[in-house]
Amino acid sequence: MTGPDTQPPLKSLVWPMRLTLAGLWAERLARAFWPLWSLALVTLAALAFGLQDLGPLYYAQAAGAVVGLVALALLAWGVKHFRKPTALDALDRLDSTMPGRPIAALRDTQAIGTADAASLAVWRVHQERMAARAAGARPVQPDLRLSSRDRFSLRYVALTAFVMAALFGSFWKAGTVAGLTPGAAVAMPGGPSWEAWAQPPAYTGKPSLYLNDITDPALEVPTGTRLQIRLYGPEGDLTVAQTVADIPPSPAPEPGTEATPAAAVPNAMAGVHDLTITRSGDLAIEGNGGREWQITATPDNAPTVEITGDMVREADGRFKQDFKATDDYGVVAGRVTISLDLAKIDRRHGLTVDPEAMEPVTLDLPMPRKGKRTDLTSTLVDDLSKHVFANLPVTMVFAVVDAAGNEGTSAPYEVTLHGKRFFDPLAAALIEMRRDILWNRVNAPRAGEILRAVTNRPEDFIRHDRAFLHLRVLMRDLEAKEASLTVEDRDAIAEKLWTIALMVEEGNLQSALDRLQRAQDRLQEAIENGASPEEIDQLMKEMEQALNEYMRELAEESQRNPGDQQQQQMMQGQMMSGDQLQEMLDRLQQLMEEGKTAEAAELMEQLRQMMENMQVVQGQGQGQGQGQDGPMGDLGDTLRDQQQLSDDAFRDLQGVPRDGEQPGQGQEQGQEQGQGQQPGEQDGQGSDQADNQQQGEGQGGSLTDRQRELRERLNELQQGQLPGDGTEQGEEGRQNLDRAGRAMEEAEDALRGGDLDGALDRQAEAMEALRDGMRDFGEALADEQRQNRDGQGGERDMGSADPQGTDPLGRRPGETARIGSDENMVQNTPDERAQELLDEIRRRSGEMTRPLEELDYLKRLLQMF
Repeated sequence: MTGPDTQPPLKSLVWPMRLTLAGLWAERLARAFWPLWSLALVTLAALAFGLQDLGPLYYAQAAGAVVGLVALALLAWGVKHFRKPTALDALDRLDSTMPGRPIAALRDTQAIGTADAASLAVWRVHQERMAARAAGARPVQPDLRLSSRDRFSLRYVALTAFVMAALFGSFWKAGTVAGLTPGAAVAMPGGPSWEAWAQPPAYTGKPSLYLNDITDPALEVPTGTRLQIRLYGPEGDLTVAQTVADIPPSPAPEPGTEATPAAAVPNAMAGVHDLTITRSGDLAIEGNGGREWQITATPDNAPTVEITGDMVREADGRFKQDFKATDDYGVVAGRVTISLDLAKIDRRHGLTVDPEAMEPVTLDLPMPRKGKRTDLTSTLVDDLSKHVFANLPVTMVFAVVDAAGNEGTSAPYEVTLHGKRFFDPLAAALIEMRRDILWNRVNAPRAGEILRAVTNRPEDFIRHDRAFLHLRVLMRDLEAKEASLTVEDRDAIAEKLWTIALMVEEGNLQSALDRLQRAQDRLQEAIENGASPEEIDQLMKEMEQALNEYMRELAEESQRNPGDQQQQQMMQGQMMSGDQLQEMLDRLQQLMEEGKTAEAAELMEQLRQMMENMQVVQGQGQGQGQGQDGPMGDLGDTLRDQQQLSDDAFRDLQGVPRDGEQPGQGQEQGQEQGQGQQPGEQDGQGSDQADNQQQGEGQGGSLTDRQRELRERLNELQQGQLPGDGTEQGEEGRQNLDRAGRAMEEAEDALRGGDLDGALDRQAEAMEALRDGMRDFGEALADEQRQNRDGQGGERDMGSADPQGTDPLGRRPGETARIGSDENMVQNTPDERAQELLDEIRRRSGEMTRPLEELDYLKRLLQMF
């Protein structure tokens, strides 16, 4: 370059050079002085949080001196490392960002060949090209990254502290740093001086006061305000007299020393004072230049809380209770204590005995995360359905606390604690027995007797097979432990009863008609028991859903039998009934909203009668032989054998002889189990050995061997061809069979280990999975048959029943030659024999101990007749 000329060679480079130069200033200042501004941010954050007021004065003064020295050192370090950027530096940075460094080329001069015209022409062309390239220069952004110099990211720590102080601190507190040295406004040459601050509690949100600036003799501050007074000058020239705070007790004088004269004047102090205002009174700084104030201490009142509205029960069992809390500075927390109200409890049945010791339930009140808490309205929502207090009279006491620790409580609120209600009679009975056992363990024998009575004849009670198996196992456990029931055993039994009650209440009914009837039963129970609107609304939705599923099943059945004239006539009537049912549902909903429960109950009974007259017409004689003789029949046999195996396992658990076993053998086995061996132990010397003795008597070997054979049989069926292979229903059916196989394997392991309780649970899961799989395969098979009928033009075989004959109930058969009638049962007059047959079918269908195949057959008979 020709010289130190700092002017750009082109006018278009002026602003890019200036902007680049400004960026260089920012870059070098940041690199040189980042430690200094980081220290400044940390110091400001500390002052905003009031750290200078936490300790004695000399601590703050020492900290200020240290910070000052460090700041001077960092300033010197920054000045030493700072290099002032120049225009040449900016041009050089601009030039470095462009290829060929055109700016440097423009600032160069031709060294040789200046007398050669050709050489000059070449040089001018070169300069023109460089000028065109330099004209496109853009400002260079500064590099403000400091990670290479600040490896521990201290600058970010300082910035975070400053932001937190800006959000949660008060920069007004930084003004108290002036008290570290005598203030010029009050310092008198050659005389004493003083300074004082009043800092209200942080939760009040009020600012700190510098008393030197307050000349009004009347001063109002919140109770708990902190007074900091510093007196300067010779000791005794200024003193503090006050009646607003308690003076900390002076240390006792050492033996042999005299008490200080200041003890005779307890309200006169000198030096540095740190007091907390607890009451209204006077504050005076006595001496030359002193001042007096009449301080009024505003008390921090205790918060108040009250209950608003009545308790509301949600459909899922949760309760809602509204409350309102107020405080002058804001509520910080709250709780509600729920205690049993023994005086209001109906002490009958299982509640006759005195309850065991029950600790009150304490729940935290919900507090808003944002907004003010001086006047808040909120709702307590919780679920205590599983607690023994559920649905019993209780007393609720709400309490709230403010930041000062003051507590306010509400008046006792007497209410029946809402919990989940069970509308199924069996589920309600199980919950009542659960409550009695939790009330007092002496109720365990009584609860066991009631459960045995309920399950003795389970007609119209137990419609959940798995729940029945669980209940049988639970009854066995309760009978074994009722004499010495521990708290842990009680809680475990209570949890099992809750689970079984939920299974019974929610149900797993496979038939659409059964689901509809169950939904009707629950809704009618809710109407008669005065359920809440939320519960009624949920039950109405369940019944509408069950009704839709039932009507859809009717439509699908009609599609599966399109040529059935009788069924078409029934479907037409059912479609009309469906419209009528919907109108009745709307009317029922309206009556419940208007509170006309009596009319709603009467309409519900009409709806029930109307649904009993509707029948699901099931096609027969169309491929059923194939289904029963093929894989479907094998699956049905497997399910029946699994049911029989489960029954035998339960009999072993109870020590009852199995079918085909001599009474003496069962008693001997029970006696052996009573002599040190638990029922169901199968370690090679227990039930397996007893079962092996029964081979050839119809039992087929030990429980473990029989379970293994069933699992192997199911595996063989899965390896073969099943209905609906390749379809969605077929795949779902195979998945259910896989689930059944896993449950059988787990049951086999449980039987081998002697765990009959666990084996019964796994066997119940296996049976449930088998039923689901058979239902899926049945749907797939029905689809295949419908497709075959559609491909054959709707042709189907007709039966050969005598059209003039009658069935066992005295009814005429339908025109389609199927066993059944076009007429409804309620429209006929059956004779005495027919009525006896119908009653017997109903009775046997309610005996859950019967084989599943027989129960299914009886259920189909009831649906048809």
